Amino acid sequence: MEKPLKLLHASLNARVIVELRGGVEYQGILDGYDVPHMNLVLKNTDEIIRADKKAKHDKLIVRGDNIIYISP
Repeated sequence: MEKPLKLLHASLNARVIVELRGGVEYQGILDGYDVPHMNLVLKNTDEIIRADKKAKHDKLIVRGDNIIYISP
């Protein structure tokens, strides 16, 4: 079985989907992360709120406490 951090590291520079509490979803390229808190840095990111595309971000930091799931 693959460990979560190994899978996250393998997803660097690849497109991921990150769902947050409150129905917010980000689809972008994983540019980095930190190990203790799982904060993410995404680039070229679409912000989607309840299936509605709301915004486009060049760079975005997502706080790990708000993440429900990350999908490679």
